[in-house]
Order: sequence, then structure tokens, then C-alpha cells
Amino acid sequence: MRKTADTSVPVSPAVAERWSPRAFDATAEVSPKELTTLLEAARWAPSFGNTQPARYLVGRRGDTTFAGILAALNSGNQAWAFRAGALLVGVAVTTNEKGEVPYAEYGLGLASENLVLQAVDLGLIAHQMAGFSADAIRASFGLPDAAVPLVAIAVGHAADAAVLEDERRIERELKERQRIPLAEFAFSGEWGKPALD
Repeated sequence: MRKTADTSVPVSPAVAERWSPRAFDATAEVSPKELTTLLEAARWAPSFGNTQPARYLVGRRGDTTFAGILAALNSGNQAWAFRAGALLVGVAVTTNEKGEVPYAEYGLGLASENLVLQAVDLGLIAHQMAGFSADAIRASFGLPDAAVPLVAIAVGHAADAAVLEDERRIERELKERQRIPLAEFAFSGEWGKPALD
């Protein structure tokens, strides 16, 4: 299912097509080549002083890493994420040999956006989630103190919304995408004054 953004001017196709579906095809796999492509896109994201704070735990459906990530998700996310072809957890490394890494969370955010835009480019879907237990991830995967799990990401192939089975979830899946108007998003001169006419 496509839900192309209704933009005021044309934007990159990957940006226009990116959204956060929950209806994954439980029979389709994410190939090792596709995962490599996603992670390469993430690896080449910008970061403060080239500190490269982003790291990822990566599980493919059926392996123990996938099971560990799925178990750490809240029940609402588990209800649909089990169908994804891959589950990842984005981790920000907050210190290195020089000390504290500035803007580590921002660096992970940039890398994760690269990853999900690359997913769109490959014809995959991706859904980023905050609903998971960072403590469970730490315990299951032996993360050091300086490694902070911040986002879980489901990646896979789209399925019909009916796979969600719950009427509320199906309705949310089919709902039109919305964003605040550009006039409320970008300001110039003073707060609240639209930057563009």
C-alpha cells in the first residue's frame, strides 16, 4: 500500500513514500543483501566530528537476535512486529577514546533516517518504535554502559492491512497521512511568523 505524501512542492521519492506501516508480510524475507544495503546507508550518515555513534543490533525473522528484540518490544508493538522480516535496535555509543561523544542521539537519528529511506528505495517498508524495554535489550545482548538503545526498527515487505486483524489498527493503517502546514513549521524574523508565503 502506498501513501505518498501530499507535499507543497515535489520532494525526493523516498521522502514522499516513507511512512510507518504496521502491516508486514509474514512470509517475505529481508535478504542479507538488502540488510547490508540498509546498514551501509546508515553507516554513511553524517555525525558530529565524524564520531559515528550509531550502532545496530540486527535480527532476521527466525534467529535468536530477532526473538530477543521482539521480546523487548511492548505488547502493542509485538502484536504486529513479529511479521517483519527483520528487527533492529538502534544504539547510540555515547563515549569513545576521547571522552563523551557530542550529539550521539542526533547521530543515531540521522543514521536511522538514512536506513529507513534506503528501505523505501529498495521497495521495503520500515517502522521505527520507541515502545521497547532498553533494560531488556541491555540484558539480552550485553550492551556496555556507554551503549544506549534508543529505537527499534521493523523492516520488511508490505502486506494488506487486513493482516492486522484489529479494526482500530486497520483503520489507522489506512488513514490518510497528515502533517502540520508549512506555515506552522518554518519561521523567519520571529517565532510564529511563516518563513515562506
